[in-house]
Amino acid sequence: MRTIGFVISLGLLASAEGFAQTTSWGDPDLQGVWSNLAAIPLERPAALADKAFFTEEEAAEVEKNALATTLKNVAGLIDTSGEFNEIWLESGQGRVPRNRSTSLVIDPPDGRIPFTREGRARWAETPNLTTERITGRALRADTWEDRALQERCITTDNVFYPNGFYNNYLQIVQSRDTIVILVEAMHDTRVISLDRRPPLSASIRQWLGDSRGWWEGKTLVVETTNFNSRRRLQGATENLKLVERFTRVDSDTIDYRLTVSDPDTFTQPWTLENSLWRTDDMIYEVACHEGNLSLAGILSGARAQEKK
Repeated sequence: MRTIGFVISLGLLASAEGFAQTTSWGDPDLQGVWSNLAAIPLERPAALADKAFFTEEEAAEVEKNALATTLKNVAGLIDTSGEFNEIWLESGQGRVPRNRSTSLVIDPPDGRIPFTREGRARWAETPNLTTERITGRALRADTWEDRALQERCITTDNVFYPNGFYNNYLQIVQSRDTIVILVEAMHDTRVISLDRRPPLSASIRQWLGDSRGWWEGKTLVVETTNFNSRRRLQGATENLKLVERFTRVDSDTIDYRLTVSDPDTFTQPWTLENSLWRTDDMIYEVACHEGNLSLAGILSGARAQEKK
């Protein structure tokens, strides 16, 4: 009876904390559905050039105004028919990460991605919805290959950090020797081996790269290489290397850190930090490629404009 009482007490304690600190085999438990949506931009805005961190009060104000800020930015950058509105955007759910940084990029200290000249030019030339919004230069539409990977339903940068509009959930499932991360956007599924198997041959290149993970104390460390030359994350080449760190700090939060390296694109490695927030919501299907009528509309619309 004393043993049963002790087990019940432990169960109540785990329930109060909201999660089991470790799996049944002893690894830190990262499982669940999480949102990586942040209320701050990837790079630090010029208006905050000398301000690396918000105060607690400032962070609360940023979160309060996150949806209104996004709607204002969308209206100024994207010519739409009203589909980007408060019904569909998740920006109102975005939060400032636990470190209260004014940008996701924390290193270099200026909060900016340290592009080489060639890297910046490559990123500007990459068909991408982000660069289209920033530069105001519309993507070509001579062929489907002119369009962004997101529009073509191939993959999304949201695999590694938030895109800021919607589809920002991810689900983590783990076993003793494998961790799987299912990303809401594009159905991307990352399979991370923990069994110290050798990496893939350098001749094998993949959209999501080749991920190998290991535990450093309570932190999951994941190194990903072997990207193909077509992903071009922030303009990077196939020599891109990512190192991620996941640390669950409480029942509702995982601290996430990503370091990006590619000497052909960046003058130095750069690092971003974000917080993943637990949710009780489900991940629903994102039916991007059931005929992909949007892409057909883009191309036919471009032909109509040419005739006109």
